[in-house]
Amino acid sequence: MTTATTIDPSKLTRLQKTRNFGICAHIDAGKTTTTERVLFYTGKNYKIGEVHEGTATMDHLQDEQDRGITIQSAATTCPWTRHGVEYTCNLIDTPGHVDFTMEVERSMRVLDGAVVVFDGKEGVEAQSETVWRQAQRYGVPRICFINKMDKIGADFEFSFNSIGERLGAKAVAVQIPIGSGHEFTGLVDLIAMKAYEFSQEDKGTTIIEKDIPDDLADLAAAKREEMIESACDIDDELAEKYLGGEEITNEEVIAALRKGTLSKTIHPTFCGSALQNIGVQKLLDGIIDYLPDPTQVPETEGTDPDDAAKRLTRPHSEDAPLSALVFKIVNDAHGDLTYVRVYSGKLEKGTRVLNSNNGKKEIVSRIFEMHSKERIARDEALAGEIVAVVGLKGSYTGETLCAADDPIVLDRMDFPDPVISMSIEPATAGDKEKLSNALGTIRREDPSFQANYDEETGQTIIAGMGELHLDIITTKLTRDMKIGVNVGTPRVAYKECITGAAEARGIHKKQTGGRGQFGDCTINVEPITEEEAAEQELAWEDGVVFVDKIAGGAIPKEYIPSVAVGCRNTAKTGVLAGYPLLGVKVELIDGKFHDVDSSQVAFEMAGTLAFKEATRKAGLQLMEPIMKVIVTTPEEFFGNVTGDLNRRRALIMGDEERGNTRVITAEAPLSEMFGYSNALRGMSQGRASYAMEPLKYAQVPGNIAAEITAGENK
Repeated sequence: MTTATTIDPSKLTRLQKTRNFGICAHIDAGKTTTTERVLFYTGKNYKIGEVHEGTATMDHLQDEQDRGITIQSAATTCPWTRHGVEYTCNLIDTPGHVDFTMEVERSMRVLDGAVVVFDGKEGVEAQSETVWRQAQRYGVPRICFINKMDKIGADFEFSFNSIGERLGAKAVAVQIPIGSGHEFTGLVDLIAMKAYEFSQEDKGTTIIEKDIPDDLADLAAAKREEMIESACDIDDELAEKYLGGEEITNEEVIAALRKGTLSKTIHPTFCGSALQNIGVQKLLDGIIDYLPDPTQVPETEGTDPDDAAKRLTRPHSEDAPLSALVFKIVNDAHGDLTYVRVYSGKLEKGTRVLNSNNGKKEIVSRIFEMHSKERIARDEALAGEIVAVVGLKGSYTGETLCAADDPIVLDRMDFPDPVISMSIEPATAGDKEKLSNALGTIRREDPSFQANYDEETGQTIIAGMGELHLDIITTKLTRDMKIGVNVGTPRVAYKECITGAAEARGIHKKQTGGRGQFGDCTINVEPITEEEAAEQELAWEDGVVFVDKIAGGAIPKEYIPSVAVGCRNTAKTGVLAGYPLLGVKVELIDGKFHDVDSSQVAFEMAGTLAFKEATRKAGLQLMEPIMKVIVTTPEEFFGNVTGDLNRRRALIMGDEERGNTRVITAEAPLSEMFGYSNALRGMSQGRASYAMEPLKYAQVPGNIAAEITAGENK
């Protein structure tokens, strides 16, 4: 290991004085409340907005204010002074509800660091695990903030230990609380070895430094020792000094902890109560001390637009060619507001840039620095900055903007598949076109939302991540966009798959007097996963892998893509019960054609017939989304809750005692979990709570699959 070094604050560059970070957590852990305090203490806001009053700056949508939850991630830029140096903090406040996990996903893709907030009583919760995995997937360094230490039953040690036990992460306490619950008054800083209290007369702005209380002196000394040992594990030279009995400076400890944070091996952990205005300024100091600046994360990677196998990188420098990633689109009365993270180069107002994903040129007509819904006009955005631009017409989430003379396609983010759908119809003929346009707008804004028109039924099917997700979208259509719609009941987004291999022939032959239609193809089908397709370097498209094995010109080359189109289109609408059929490898092995009557349409029809026949022979199976469900219930309702879960076909994986409550972990089919919140409230006198997130797809039991299939095929 190399030695961690300290940096002279007076010699920092613009990028070194920048922090791009997000605040993420399980729902109700206090993310937005923490963000509001950050805005207040940095001087960005002159008053504190409160989530429970519907006045939070970052929750500016009406649905967010009405429901008291964050739905869209919101960005802002604010200053923070540390060691006499003013830093620029680009902050994104993310949602906690699992239905809006896409907002966290795309935020993680463009952030350099994250603050993960935990409830001081509950510790690591279900969605905490999800956001932690998302941060790990994108290699985002994290620090932890154990919030709500003023809550009755708050337990710093329990919450701190749960980070290691449930996330497998090494948390390192750099603070401990003074008291808990209604006795929580401040914190002990284990680096400065001082106690701090926060004046409530000026909303915690004045910080009062004190000596460590006598009853915490031994605990603080022991925790400091643990912290220094963790720092020594990161830095060899520090370890030698420690073992040799030499004095270790606070700056050396901070430098070592920073090095460990950047390598994602440790996570400095803070504590406080955002609602009671305790600890947030010290958390801001920790963001500066431990989270990376844009120069300390790996150079951004991508591919050559002309050769997808060729990897390219861009340095975090404004002197390098432009590369920027579109990570969010918000519909606005004056045109789409497109959020971008600039990784290298400069993005200048009024210039043309290349969208390297579709090859089109775009004009950046205006650039804004965002503060939630407020805007500050900018002439340019430099490497390391997060801004919103106006003027882009054909650029969507995950696409790259770059210099036309030095193109690169940056790595995209993953979009989760919807798990729930429902039908939606315009209330009047006049609403039909408006609905179509509105759904297109929402789809641009939210890649986890899907909308498809079913020609057979004349209905539009919308799909999303959960009941709340679709509820908010329908509210947006009716209240915000003033479109009359009739909505059906939510239904599960089942999928179909095949269980074996089979061969079939499809012949489309039609003679109507003049020129006829003739297409004849023979295919093999077998199951395949997306990972297996990638390993075999086969193109996975709409869940189907198509391989051309025609020899000797049995089918002319111009008709072969039509067979693939027929197979893929059939897979989209399914064969068994009208649900998407995924994970099929199709090999085109033989066929016949007619010099006059064969056409692309004829071979597309032949591909459809062959695909239906082959998949039926191979054995079709219905798959359903399985949710991970975590229920927290008082002990006296444990039997009621587990009994109800068993009736819902849930598989209980375990339960854990936490004081006088039990935490039940189960895997349950989504189809059985509709209306669960009301049922749980009723059986627990409103005292139990739950969290749910998509886990996997699994086979539907035969008797239930038969009912679903019969219902769909009526």
